[in-house]
Amino acid sequence: MSTLAQPALARSSHIDASSRGLSATGILRSEWIKLRSLRSTWWSFGIIVAIQIGMAVLFSLTATDRFGEISGAQATDAAVSVTSVGLIFGQLVIAVLGVLVISGEYATGQIRSSFMAVPSRLPVLAAKAIVFSIATFVVTLVSIVVAYFVTMPILAGAGVQANPFDGTLWLHFIGAATFLVMIGLISLGIGATLRSTPGGIAASLGLLLVAPTILVVIPAAWANTLAGWTPSSAGQGLYYWGGTFEPWQALLVMLGWVAVFIATAAVLMKRRDA
Repeated sequence: MSTLAQPALARSSHIDASSRGLSATGILRSEWIKLRSLRSTWWSFGIIVAIQIGMAVLFSLTATDRFGEISGAQATDAAVSVTSVGLIFGQLVIAVLGVLVISGEYATGQIRSSFMAVPSRLPVLAAKAIVFSIATFVVTLVSIVVAYFVTMPILAGAGVQANPFDGTLWLHFIGAATFLVMIGLISLGIGATLRSTPGGIAASLGLLLVAPTILVVIPAAWANTLAGWTPSSAGQGLYYWGGTFEPWQALLVMLGWVAVFIATAAVLMKRRDA
């Protein structure tokens, strides 16, 4: 009787463990391993760092013609504009990576294994978003800070006396890193919704590049207003202050975009087969 009961108990425990799935820590660790094992991750982050530093150096070399002798708040704004200019191109890179993070698993069928380990599915999406956000924020912030310290002597020689201990300067840098995180999360949601790498990349780049361009060229006030609400335009308010949106308003707009695409992806992920 005890001999038969033990295998039955073992099978029961195995079933219970499978139904519970991985712990939150286990899911996060799994997604971190996936993210850093992708060559596209290293290439994308490497390109972002290169763009941030390279573009900052190029722009700082023309600082004399662009800014002249300035200090205080004007110097801070000048330093921010120089060190964050690479975000114009970096957002395209992080958008592609955001799609690849999820669409690649659908293409290879690895997503089925993830859902078998986590039957409720949504923790997988949440873990991907968390891990991807932290990695993107850290890489972007480090690249911007490095770009600033590399270009600071060049700017100082051109008369731009920015104070590295100015707290406002670092808030700009944090806002710039947050901008790329938001763009990446929007693309992650698009990739999870479409489950296609070409389709996801096309949709993400269309939202970031094509939609604002079309709206800007339309000779109507409503089109220009809508153009300012697109992610690539509204998100700039996170690090370029004094534009259409205040920083907190820009953050709310970007969170709204993220919520729309991540929520859509979450609903479809629960309803559709892997």
